Amino acid sequence: MTSRVFSAADHGFMARALRLAESGLYTTTPNPRVGCVLVHGGQVVGEGWHRRAGEAHAEVNALRAAGDKARGATAYVTLEPCSHHGRTPPCADALLAAGVARVVAAMRDPNPLVAGQGLARLRDANIRSECGLLEDAARELNLGFVARMTRNRPWLRLKLAASLDGKTALHNGHSQWLTGPAARRDGHRWRARACAILTGIGTVRHDDPQLNVRDLDPRQRASDVRQPLKVIVDSRLELSADARLLREGRVLVATTARGHARSRIADLTGRGAEILQLPDVDGRVDLSALLRVLAERGINEIHAEAGHGLSGTLLARGLVDELLLYLAPCLIGDKARGMFDLPALESLAGKRVLSIRDLRSLGNDLRVVARFN
Repeated sequence: MTSRVFSAADHGFMARALRLAESGLYTTTPNPRVGCVLVHGGQVVGEGWHRRAGEAHAEVNALRAAGDKARGATAYVTLEPCSHHGRTPPCADALLAAGVARVVAAMRDPNPLVAGQGLARLRDANIRSECGLLEDAARELNLGFVARMTRNRPWLRLKLAASLDGKTALHNGHSQWLTGPAARRDGHRWRARACAILTGIGTVRHDDPQLNVRDLDPRQRASDVRQPLKVIVDSRLELSADARLLREGRVLVATTARGHARSRIADLTGRGAEILQLPDVDGRVDLSALLRVLAERGINEIHAEAGHGLSGTLLARGLVDELLLYLAPCLIGDKARGMFDLPALESLAGKRVLSIRDLRSLGNDLRVVARFN
């Protein structure tokens, strides 16, 4: 039977496991971020975290560090030990072979291939197994993985930089730079944790962005930075073969263009882009289908940076999970561009309500992280 009564020491060791799991924030996709701490006699005897898909899981790294001291130990792991053969053998079997006496998991694995079977295997072998310690924190760390496994859609975070009067650019589209260096560096850290960066053709035409990860903490090793997939929503396939985003990294262009655009498709595929034709019934890119395709390809988190048109469409279709909003202490006027192109409301009863999850200052700017209720 699973117990939910945990000691102060249990909380402390699981908190350490969660900090270890955060070490894989930028590298583990499509796998979850997982940390493990092995404790014997009140002392840590081994710890580890999962770094990259195909490499050893957190439990295996902790067991290697502990050696013979793992026998009789308690394993604190931020996600239920896996019970299936993937690129690596089951971690539940590794824990059994090492002779651990107790396993405490922060949360069950939402992967249908596991989904409680790892803990069940341990309990069947008379290993005391418990779940639910600091579960909310563990879930936060793997929001994208949970979303992909439970609803076949990545977690979509929409990033916007705006003035205090809610404007993202001047009427002519100029927006560089509303926010200061600290906010821009922070934005790149959020990019780095995502599996894909999503934008629209309007933003590409106007800004010619690179859509890559830069300006990270200088202590961050370049080898630990994984460049996300670049996803462009481009209904009429207007992307220039000379666009800067095509110079490096993987690029996926979602379009409605078909046979009449053969030469354009050839130009872009020649530059390394993949063209995905996803028309909806209105002749626009089917954004819901696009997110399903990305989920099937192992994309956990999407970082969207788009203009008010695509941002409004994503919001109107219920595809945005989280807003990442940077507010600059300035006003640029009513004629400037707003954050979302949305139909007018006739009543405040139709307003979209959010909950503020985090609020902090970055230089002179304010960062707001909010989710829809």
